This record gives sequence, structure tokens and C-alpha cells, in this order.
Amino acid sequence: MNSLTPFSDQSGGERVSFHRQELAVILSLYGRMVAAGEWRDYGISALREVAVFSVFRRTAEHPLYRIEKRPKLRNRQGLYAVIGMDGQILKRGHDLRSVLKVLERKLIRVVE
Repeated sequence: MNSLTPFSDQSGGERVSFHRQELAVILSLYGRMVAAGEWRDYGISALREVAVFSVFRRTAEHPLYRIEKRPKLRNRQGLYAVIGMDGQILKRGHDLRSVLKVLERKLIRVVE
């Protein structure tokens, strides 16, 4: 299955999902953010038009960020987007690594 191929669920509907390479990139960032104490939990949703990786500071609250994959936008604004807690699109693009760089700024800290 390639990154743009949705999978079918039991009801016969197709759903968008992240593939292995995409998850490796996202989980690499997630691991570094957990080690830095910024993030604590995540959730993954595979919906009809979008796959979502949600990041939480605590399990019981709203996500801090959503990393979305929308195949219908791949020829326009870009396949991937990072969306903040307030729904604002922080970065959108065609390359997942470059889109995730907006979140890596939190890892850069002043060393005294």
C-alpha cells in the first residue's frame, strides 16, 4: 500500500491512514518531545478524508497539536498539515519532515 492509498474498513468505506515511513518520522519527533517533557500521550485516527495523529500533554485534555494527512489536498496546499490547539494551521506542505519542523522549535533550548 502506498502513502496515498486508503484502506477499506468493515463497512466497505475507505479510510485514510499513515503508512510505516510516515509514522516513523512522526514517532521519532514524538519520542524526542516526550524525552524533553513536552508531550505525554498520542492518538491516531483514520477517517474517510483524513488521517490524524493527535498529541497530548495529558491524556484527558484536548490535543496540543494535530498532524493531519489529507490526500485530496496533495495537489493544492499540500498533503500534510500541523494544526494547533485553537484550530490554526501552523504549517502545511508536501513534505512531512519539513512540515514537522514547526514543532521541533520547542526542542531548541538555550544551554547555559
